[in-house]
Amino acid sequence: MARIAQPDFDAEARRLEEKLPRFAGAMLHWARQSSVFVRWPLALLLVAGGFLGFLPILGFWMIPLGLILIAQDMPFVRAPMARLFARIRRKMS
Repeated sequence: MARIAQPDFDAEARRLEEKLPRFAGAMLHWARQSSVFVRWPLALLLVAGGFLGFLPILGFWMIPLGLILIAQDMPFVRAPMARLFARIRRKMS
C-alpha cells in the first residue's frame, strides 16, 4: 500500500510567503528567521488580533500567520500545521 507523503512545514510556510503580498511575505520571512524573543510576542499579537477580525484593519488572516510563528518553536505543532496549510492550499487551487 502506497503511503502518502507528509507535507513539510518549511515548504508549506515558504509557499504561503510566496502567495502573500510582497510586503507581508517579506515580513513573515523576516519573523520566521528572527529570534524567539521577537517571534513569540509577534505571534501572540497576530493571533489575538485575528480574533478581533471583525474590526477594520485587523482580520482573520492574522491567525494563520501567528500559528506559523508559534510552530517555528514547537516541533509537535509543525506537522499538524503543515497538513492544515497543505489542505488550505489545495482548496484554494
